[in-house]
Amino acid sequence: MISMLFWLGGLIVASFFLSKGAESLSHFLGGKFVGRTLLSIATTLPEIIIVFYASKMALYDVSLGSALGSNILMMSLGLSVMVLIATTKLSKKPVSEINVEGFRTDLIFLVLTAIFGVAMFIDGYCIIDGFIFLAFFIAYIAFAFYETRKKSHAEIERKPITLVSGGKSIVFFIIGTIGTFLCAEPFIHSIEKLAGGIGVSAAVMAVILSPLAGEMPEKISVMMLARRGKRGVSISLANVLGSKVLNNTLLLSVMIFGATLFHGVDTVINPNGLLRFQVYWTGILTILAVSLMFDRKLTLSDGVSLSILYFASIGLQFVLLGFI
Repeated sequence: MISMLFWLGGLIVASFFLSKGAESLSHFLGGKFVGRTLLSIATTLPEIIIVFYASKMALYDVSLGSALGSNILMMSLGLSVMVLIATTKLSKKPVSEINVEGFRTDLIFLVLTAIFGVAMFIDGYCIIDGFIFLAFFIAYIAFAFYETRKKSHAEIERKPITLVSGGKSIVFFIIGTIGTFLCAEPFIHSIEKLAGGIGVSAAVMAVILSPLAGEMPEKISVMMLARRGKRGVSISLANVLGSKVLNNTLLLSVMIFGATLFHGVDTVINPNGLLRFQVYWTGILTILAVSLMFDRKLTLSDGVSLSILYFASIGLQFVLLGFI
């Protein structure tokens, strides 16, 4: 327990530096681009570590369960927490609603990658699927960069870059990224040790505990940014949506490439009852969450709905585990 709390504290400090550096960088790089790319990649590092090492050890239940469980967590509870903070007095500058009109590309990629992820898992994931997921990731980054270049002058208020301000932002971001990288794996091990001590099954750790641990930096970053008003909310939303696109693309490709690297190019990650449920439910939940944004906004009621969706997901997983 003490070990877990220690590494959790390290993640909190690292996440503070990440969010602080990302917000500062957004003043001259653009909040959406930073949230979609730098912050999303940095906060996804713990999940990348978990997925890669699990694939190396051929623990595909842990690897895929962590990746998909992370999406279930953040597309429901993660978005919910952000909305509830931003639209209430928990924020320093509350807003009545969150405008998502500028995130059309993210929503399209989320739906497309969720559908493709389900379709490709019918006969299991192989190295070809890894390249397809990687292509989706490259396309997403290219679109994000294009939108930033196209809209930067019209929609982004930039501050002049100075050696001091730019250097400070980059140092903060690097410290946060390194701290996240160093603390994530020990935190995972401490949670797994604690779970083993209380008799929790490996399946539960893979589906629930590992995603919770892997997403800790992102959840903390989202909460900190959401409290800072409109600009922070924009970065926070870009981070959540961007990192989930990364989970649907880069993270799955890392999992597949890790498996083929250590176990041969003909390795196939085959579906079973639990994994099939995870893949299918992640696709359904993603589409349900995106559907709440069809009116181009997120409100307090949407935040409550997303919370309900998360706890319903957890309940379904425990029910399913009882039959496997």
